[in-house]
Amino acid sequence: MHVLFYDDNFKYDGEADIEINTEEGEELPPNCTTALIPAGLYDPKYDPKKGVWIESATQEYIDSVKPPAPKPSEIEVLSQQVADLYYLIAMGGA
Repeated sequence: MHVLFYDDNFKYDGEADIEINTEEGEELPPNCTTALIPAGLYDPKYDPKKGVWIESATQEYIDSVKPPAPKPSEIEVLSQQVADLYYLIAMGGA
């Protein structure tokens, strides 16, 4: 069974495959869960009451590690320029 571990502060602390037989009443070890971390979390923290992972990073931290938006390619720039010219012609300007 694949489990995800969390530390004493419920922060993500790794994952592993363990052998456990839940049919015979064996329980998960402490500080682990089978709940998967949703995509897009920067600093996952486990909420044991809800049984889900939540975001614990501040918005400032998230903004600091997000990659900048990619610049448009030459083709995208040219396509936009052509579209703008067609629009000007359609509106009667030139």
